[in-house]
Amino acid sequence: MGRREVMGGLAKGLEVLRTFSRAKPHMTLSEIAARAGLPAATARRCLNTFEELGYVTRNGRQFLLRPKVLEIGAVYLDSMDIDSLTRTHLEEMARETGDSAAMAVLSGTEIVYVARASVRTLVRMEAHVGSHFPAHATSMGRVLLAGLSPERLAEFFGKSKLEKLTEKTVTDRAELEKLIAATRRDGYAVIEEELALGVVALAVPVHDAQGRVVAALNSSSHSRHTSSASMVAQRLPTLQRISKAISVELASVPVLSLSAQV
Repeated sequence: MGRREVMGGLAKGLEVLRTFSRAKPHMTLSEIAARAGLPAATARRCLNTFEELGYVTRNGRQFLLRPKVLEIGAVYLDSMDIDSLTRTHLEEMARETGDSAAMAVLSGTEIVYVARASVRTLVRMEAHVGSHFPAHATSMGRVLLAGLSPERLAEFFGKSKLEKLTEKTVTDRAELEKLIAATRRDGYAVIEEELALGVVALAVPVHDAQGRVVAALNSSSHSRHTSSASMVAQRLPTLQRISKAISVELASVPVLSLSAQV
């Protein structure tokens, strides 16, 4: 079968946008080109285009994003209305646990937050709608990876860098595969200080009407307040109950089911 008609330039441009992060909010051309894996001339053309369209600006030799990029993510969220559908449930869970609750979907090798509620701010790290983190080091990521087919999971490992974010981050593929298999068997994933020091999180899957994993729901806290074992013992029933309620409501969002990464 011949290759589908695609726009290589668009793909390169999107890769340039993805190089920006909380850790790297502004970069030089050479830094962006290196992170995107593109020649400097190609990265420059992408940045010039984005600058002309209002998505990127520059300060001296440094490039940085402009607020207009939020419109791209907003279109995705508005198309599914996830925030309004899940807000009451997430707020309920945040009140019951006294901590934060969030929902995320899988995007490539990362998870992206699509809804969140909190009554307590984590000291070391604060996520928000639109935040993205490496899937291998997060509880929601492992839940989402557990929902993939063997082919898609192998594709994930082929692309993921499996970076070590703390001393406790699991980066060995064989060990991660065992953890993902356990997540698939048990129906939940829990991590303790793998994403960031002090962060403890428990996650469960959110399913569509066909039973496919389309999102993940989590509750997170600080290691000063709880442990991974305590999270499972005290919060798993609440997470499972709220996940079922959200799964029922998300059945009315067909586009989310269509995007299921099986």
